[in-house]
Amino acid sequence: MTTRPKGRTADARSEARAAPTARTANARPEARAAHTAPTARTADARSEAHAATTARTPNAPAHAPAAALAARRRPRLASAPTPYLRLLTATQFAFNIGFYAVLPYLATHLGSGLGMAGWLVGLVLGLRTFSQQGLFVVGGALTDRYGPRPVVLAGCALRIAGFGWLAFAGSTATVIAAVLLIGFAAALFSPAVESEAAREAVRHERATGSPRAHVLALFSAAGQAGAFLGPLLGSLLLLLGGGFRAACLAGALVFVAVLAGHARLMPHRERVRGVPEAEAETAATTPTAQPGRPALRAVFANRAFLLLCLAYSGYLVAYNQLYLSLPVEVQRATGSEAALGWLFALSSLLVVAVQLPLTRFSARRIAPRTALITGLAVVAAGFAAVPLTPAGPRGLLPAATFVVLLTLGQMLLVPAARGLVPDLVEDRQLGLATGALSSVSGIAVLAGSAATGALLDVSAPVRWAVLAAVPLTGAVLAFTLPAGRGGKEPGARAVAG
Repeated sequence: MTTRPKGRTADARSEARAAPTARTANARPEARAAHTAPTARTADARSEAHAATTARTPNAPAHAPAAALAARRRPRLASAPTPYLRLLTATQFAFNIGFYAVLPYLATHLGSGLGMAGWLVGLVLGLRTFSQQGLFVVGGALTDRYGPRPVVLAGCALRIAGFGWLAFAGSTATVIAAVLLIGFAAALFSPAVESEAAREAVRHERATGSPRAHVLALFSAAGQAGAFLGPLLGSLLLLLGGGFRAACLAGALVFVAVLAGHARLMPHRERVRGVPEAEAETAATTPTAQPGRPALRAVFANRAFLLLCLAYSGYLVAYNQLYLSLPVEVQRATGSEAALGWLFALSSLLVVAVQLPLTRFSARRIAPRTALITGLAVVAAGFAAVPLTPAGPRGLLPAATFVVLLTLGQMLLVPAARGLVPDLVEDRQLGLATGALSSVSGIAVLAGSAATGALLDVSAPVRWAVLAAVPLTGAVLAFTLPAGRGGKEPGARAVAG
């Protein structure tokens, strides 16, 4: 009986000696684990809290005011334009400042400064229009082939050379060559920038839910702001005694700044939507479409896109009456064209002040097709006011009504038309389609200008009734287009606040 306790005592002593060692050895990893456990528990707690908050927020917003406030703020932050969109918008603003610092004074310089005949001045201006609008399809095809960056940079370089050449051109041949270079430069960079703006607007819409029309309206408003400030810059230089040459050199300097900024900031083309991951790197650095007859056939075989081109052409033919028919009416009503500049200023200021709110309103309530149709109808209503113009100073009121309605229609339909292009063509053809939209419309303007010019000798009611029929025809054609994304029509994307 005494042996068993001793055995147990010996065993107990061994266990007692082993226990501290075992506990100490086991305690060290447990302590280390316990030391790291709060971090794990904290991370888990954060995940659980985030999941719980996410689960509770839709069902119990009243119990989570902070979360609800953050949820309301998040779409507004997400819908802010990306840095690339801001670059494109600033580009449009700078383009128009440089261009409109020169264009309003070109005709006077050619006629009074160089002594050109009136028909020759008209020819030079017509060649500029054709070399720009008519060749947009070339710039669009090159954009699809090489990407927007090299096309924009090349266009800026040509515009700098063209303005510099025009500043010192003294003969008819050199003036025509410089004007053609200036126009072709725009045929390069404008489709590239506009197609990138449309592409980025679609990406922004898909990422944030903010309608693409918001971005395109901001893009358009920036261009109109530049079109308003450009003539003021040119006028200031003329008043200071710099003359037309100073205006040309100032325009060239603006494009020098644009060229430097884009060489530094404009990215190479990113991965194209719809391209497999394995082809992403190739799509970012190699051609996205083959220019030429196959691509042109593919674009112009698109019936919906052709209808959009025709509807948009109706708007551009109508808009061109600001430069063709409106001066005749202002002269008839007041005996002078002095008020014409104020009407142009009214149009630019209206776009700067109203474009974004109007587009935001229309994007929340109507689809792009409806905005296009409504805009064309508003333009037609503007033409209907012109035959009511009485003689004398009060005759400017209907003319001002025409300018206001034409500008309101423009603000409705231009973002809508540009927003419809990505819905009607493949992404790889977007640059070509953007250029084709302007080229087809430019050709229509040339033909329409000849026809409407012949109407100047017809009585005013008949002339303006015929002109009103042009945008109305475009509105009828627009009824056949798809609704597009936006607004409350079926299939439209909801708008994030």
